Amino acid sequence: MHWGGGTPTYLDDGEITELMHGLASHFRLLDKEYREYSIEIDPRTVGAATIALLKGVGFNRISLGIQDFDERVQAAINRRQSYASVAELVEAVRTYGFRSLSFDLIYGLPYQDHNSMAETLRQVISLRPDRIACYNYAHLPERFAPQRSIDRLTLPEPEEKLLLAQMISATLQDAGYRFIGMDHYVLPQDDLAVAQGEGRLQRNFQGYSLQLAEDLLGIGVSSISQIGDFYLQNARGLDDYYALLADEQSPITRGYLSNQEDKLRRRIIMSLICDLYLDIRECERDFGITFHEHFADALKELAPAVSDGLISIDDDRLEVSAAGRAFLRNLCMPFDEHLGKGKASKETRFSATI
Repeated sequence: MHWGGGTPTYLDDGEITELMHGLASHFRLLDKEYREYSIEIDPRTVGAATIALLKGVGFNRISLGIQDFDERVQAAINRRQSYASVAELVEAVRTYGFRSLSFDLIYGLPYQDHNSMAETLRQVISLRPDRIACYNYAHLPERFAPQRSIDRLTLPEPEEKLLLAQMISATLQDAGYRFIGMDHYVLPQDDLAVAQGEGRLQRNFQGYSLQLAEDLLGIGVSSISQIGDFYLQNARGLDDYYALLADEQSPITRGYLSNQEDKLRRRIIMSLICDLYLDIRECERDFGITFHEHFADALKELAPAVSDGLISIDDDRLEVSAAGRAFLRNLCMPFDEHLGKGKASKETRFSATI
């Protein structure tokens, strides 16, 4: 179970309790230690008492949306939160025995530079979260109204963003974090690092995970479900979502039935993202294909990455190198048959790789 979207703790304590009880009345919730019940938290919206409540209602993993500790950057994105206030929350998370604590950082924000990011990373490392995710900021003011107040000229240039990404990776790894891929760094003893080492790492809509459910049910406006071979999405507008519910209708407004080719490509992408390699022979046996013929175009597209030492390709195996981990999205893109089709064009995609 994952409460996300960045805003679930805008609910007050009573609403959090009511929602959890509502879920428990329809689903069999677990009290086992192996459960994965996580929640994303805006640090400005909670105190130690709410942290205690979240543990009491069943959550065992917490993710704090830090973004940046620099005051000038925080002012530019209208998200002020002090290091001291975050440190208090971290202490509460540890006091109440949560299974893991994650920080979400963003690079490419207004006024960020090498010096400000170095100080943010120093503060983050001092708090020693179990997991750190560093996301690339996508500036899309035409789609997200709050971004319209941000002056584009204050954003780092692409070259500076690449340097920031490289600095983040080097600094966190020097501090003892392991880069497992797709923007995620974890301490060596973290469950995700152990799972990757044992070939058990999974990934779903919420990110890396220890367990991959057969079905994933999305609840709430615009949420996505994966039920059997179907991908389904709820209404993306709040008014439309509420209107369907008021009419006792399913809020699902669109869907997609995946075919055998989709499953093949999903296997390849998941293997590269989670295991950092693909067993070509196993893939050929499971899907009845000749890999190098079936994906001739994709392998041609990957040729520059092979030359740059980001990935190696032979008759039996694709393997991402240490240098290639920072470019996992790029290495997976040639295998995504839907990328760039229809509305998801290169100009309108939500996020860039750099």
